[in-house]
Order: sequence, then C-alpha cells, then structure tokens
Amino acid sequence: MMAYAVDKEERPEVQLFRQAAEKVSAVVVQVATCDQAMAYAVDLCARKEACQLLMAGCESPLSPAADQLCGNKQQKVMAAPGLDESSRAALAGLCEENGIVLTGRPLRDHLAGIDIGVTWADFGIAETGTLVIASNSEELRLATMISEIHVAVLPVSRIRHSAEDLEAELRARMASAPNYLAFITGASRTADIERVLAIGVHGPLELHIVLLGDA
Repeated sequence: MMAYAVDKEERPEVQLFRQAAEKVSAVVVQVATCDQAMAYAVDLCARKEACQLLMAGCESPLSPAADQLCGNKQQKVMAAPGLDESSRAALAGLCEENGIVLTGRPLRDHLAGIDIGVTWADFGIAETGTLVIASNSEELRLATMISEIHVAVLPVSRIRHSAEDLEAELRARMASAPNYLAFITGASRTADIERVLAIGVHGPLELHIVLLGDA
C-alpha cells in the first residue's frame, strides 16, 4: 500500500472531522495533490477483489462451460462522475496501467457492481464527520450508492465546524430546483429488529475520505 503523510499540525476543525469520521468507520487519509488522491483510489482498487457477478443456478450440476462462467469475476471497474477533465485524465492513465476499467458507461449498466466510486465532496462537517455532496446527477448518486468502496476527495478548505456554519452556502445551492444534497456519514449501515448491525446493505461497504491540501 502506498504511504501518505499526515500533517501533525492540522487545524482544529480538520482534527475534529478526522476523529468524528473515524468513529463511524470511515478511513481518513491526507494528501497534498489531486494526483496523489487519484493514485490512492487506484491503489485501493488494485488491492481489492473484483466484484463478482452472482448468477442463478450455479449450485446445480452444470456443463463445464457453464460451471466456468459461474466462477468468473468481472474486470475491476471504477467510476468517477463529476471529476474535472485533468483529474479524470490522470485517473484514466493510472487505471490503464493497473488493468482497471474506468467506466464511461451509464452506471445502471453495471449489474455486477462498481468496485470503486470516486467523487468530489463539496463540504465536510467536522462535528459529525459528515460529507456533503451536491448530487443532482444520477450518475453521481449511483457512484456513492452502488460502489463497494466510496472514495470521496474533500479539500480541507471546505471543512466547516458545524452544520449551522454551512447554512448560507447550502441555502445558496438550494435556491435553484431541482436540487439534491446528500449528507454521508460513514459507510452504509443498518440493523434489523434484533439490532444486529450490518454494513454495506444499502450502500458501500467502506468509505474512504481523502483530505486534499495542507491543513
């Protein structure tokens, strides 16, 4: 795994954000450049197992050809909707070097799932370790929901102490309709009636937050 240095002199709100996010199982790293953020996402994808296409009937006696199909895993796939042109170009080059597909197809076409979804976070709320992402695009919403791992890049300059500190900025964004703002705190989790916690049922199994820039 690649090493990423963390500034020990983080601003108080950055420290608070890191602590709060890690309490809800998010992985938080800090990088200096966007290229390093893209490299982190690709390194993460290269180390994980590919999403597996689960096919009905594989438990039954099958022909050799069908049995082989049941055992196949698809090529690793990353999605990065909403990235600017230069960031996407850097990510595409790294994906090609590592045999990873950076998809340009609609995410609804990927029935077997997305390994890594890379998005840009608009704001962070330090008190709760929450990401705020303007998600008017369906592609962006899907990238944060159907990926096994969600990697969110958050500039440290966009971290605010509390939700109240974001009021004016959020009001400005909500002035035009339609509008969809997602508040994401940790990986997806739920609990059944017996209060057994399950991770990743309704969304990603892991959330990685890449803090971008000097603290």
